[in-house]
Amino acid sequence: MNIDILTLFPEVFKIFDCSIIGRAKQKGIVSINIHNIRDYSLDKHKKVDDYPYGGGAGMLMKAQPIVDCIRSVKKKSKGKVVYLGPRGKTFNQEVAKRLANENELIFLCGHYEGIDERARKCIDEEISLGDFILTGGEAACIPIIDSICRLVPGVLSSKISYEDESFYGGLLEYPQYTRPEIFEGESVPEILLSGHHENIRKWRRLKSLEVTRKYRYDLFKKVQLTDEDKKLLRKK
Repeated sequence: MNIDILTLFPEVFKIFDCSIIGRAKQKGIVSINIHNIRDYSLDKHKKVDDYPYGGGAGMLMKAQPIVDCIRSVKKKSKGKVVYLGPRGKTFNQEVAKRLANENELIFLCGHYEGIDERARKCIDEEISLGDFILTGGEAACIPIIDSICRLVPGVLSSKISYEDESFYGGLLEYPQYTRPEIFEGESVPEILLSGHHENIRKWRRLKSLEVTRKYRYDLFKKVQLTDEDKKLLRKK
C-alpha cells in the first residue's frame, strides 16, 4: 500500500518509522510519503494561512497551496484524497477495513481553523476521528493510518493477530494473561492452562461477549448473536 500525507508539520509523522509500521516500511509492504504543503505556497515567505473573509477568530489555510500540493501528488498517485475534518463520518473499524483494500491513499491534514472551502473540490472523502476538537488533522491522521496499515497483508505476523482484536468483529477483546502463572495471589484462569483449544476458543468468545455487554452495551446490541453465542450466555 502507498500512502501520501499532506501536512504543514512533517516531523509529526516520524512515529511511522517505529514499531510495526516501521518494520512494514522497511520490508516494502507499506510506503508512507510525507509532503509539506508549505513547499507549494507561492508566497515569498511560504505563508499558507490568512484571515477569513467576513471576520472571525483564527486563521484559515489558503486554497492555493493545498490544491497545488494535491495536484502534484496526484501525478504519481491515483489514490482518493481523504480529508481529516469534522464533516466526515466517524472513523471506525469498518472504515479501516474498507480503506485497507485500497492500493493508494492520500491524506490531507487541515490545521488552524480549517481550509478554504474552494480546496474541497479536490477532496474525495472526509473522515472525523470523533466529536471533539484537535489542534490539527495530524493528530487524527496518525491513529487512522495505523489502524489501516495493521490490516494490510503482511504487516502483522498473521491474520489472527488482528481478527481477535477489539472491534474487528464488533466485540471487545477477551481478557488475556501472560507469565507468571500467579501474580499477587491472582491465578491465570485454569482453562487457559488446559491445552484444550476448543474449550479455550469458547471461553474467549464468551468473555468477549461478557466484556462488550458490560463496558460497551451500545456495541453489544449490534452484534448478531449466533446459536452458539446464545448457548454460551445461557450457560453462564
